[in-house]
Amino acid sequence: MSDGRPTSDRIMRLITGYWATGLVGTASTYALFTHIEDGARTAEQLADRAGISLRGTQALLDGLVSLELIELHAGEYRNTEEAAAFLVDHRATSLTGFAKVKMGHMGSVAALPDVVREGAPLTTSVVEVADNPHWEALVQALAAQSVAVAEVAADALKLADAGEVSILDIGGGSGIYSGTWLDLNPAARSTQLDWSPINDIARRLLAERGVGDRVDYIAGDLHTTELGEAAYDYVVYSNIAHQEGPEDNMALFAKVRKALKPGGTLVVSDYVVDDDRSGPQFALQFAAEMLLKSRHGSTWRRADYHGWLTKTGYEEITFQPTPSPTTLIFAR
Repeated sequence: MSDGRPTSDRIMRLITGYWATGLVGTASTYALFTHIEDGARTAEQLADRAGISLRGTQALLDGLVSLELIELHAGEYRNTEEAAAFLVDHRATSLTGFAKVKMGHMGSVAALPDVVREGAPLTTSVVEVADNPHWEALVQALAAQSVAVAEVAADALKLADAGEVSILDIGGGSGIYSGTWLDLNPAARSTQLDWSPINDIARRLLAERGVGDRVDYIAGDLHTTELGEAAYDYVVYSNIAHQEGPEDNMALFAKVRKALKPGGTLVVSDYVVDDDRSGPQFALQFAAEMLLKSRHGSTWRRADYHGWLTKTGYEEITFQPTPSPTTLIFAR
């Protein structure tokens, strides 16, 4: 506000928000945050280390300072604590892969006016098909987002002390839940249900992690694949519900209820909005992403999940926040 009147500053920052995506994605492409962490401190040093122009480096650094991702002190650049935690390559929590993926998605937003008018994505926008080459990059980029969430879930379930338990990860992607949980509990075994090309990615990553001998794979579609009866202690349904409509989510929850052993737990991990749809910010904005890229998906309310789970036979339902935009839902 200026003299009690609104200014255009915030509106301008929103309109040009794609600049931030481009800056973070490009800085990730050239590993600028990693080079800073490794000791390159000036624009000249960073340009040399990254193999890019000095002019381009300075433009990136100026933008990253404005985004409060790096700081400038006495002519030297340093990562903020936040950037050091989430934008340095090869760290388990690094989001640089995701930043590069999202930079490649910027053009798809231009279709949003048409998609909003129709209430459904353009055919070429839909990504949930097994043979989309986009999965190779995306499932690995998404893994970093789930590291802390999987750890929070394991702690809540006391998984490390649970002994010989069986886990089913539906749409497990990179296998991050299986990897995290099997690391914590050497007596546990996991099964991942996903499309064959994605299972191949998980198989490679979990073998590299040293837990591959305790993971089985089911190649199939979660909508049609039978899950068995009383077969699992824990079932994970992470970042899938937002791609599905109410009917498909309820159908899956009902199948999982049968597949769980007595006393077993369904763990849902997703972006959950408040019942009055007033927040949280990330979950509300993600609804537009689902309009662009799924046929029936959205970000669903707590009341939606509670209603679906109650109707499909679950009696104990709890919600738990995490140090990320994700909410965990435990249902027994």
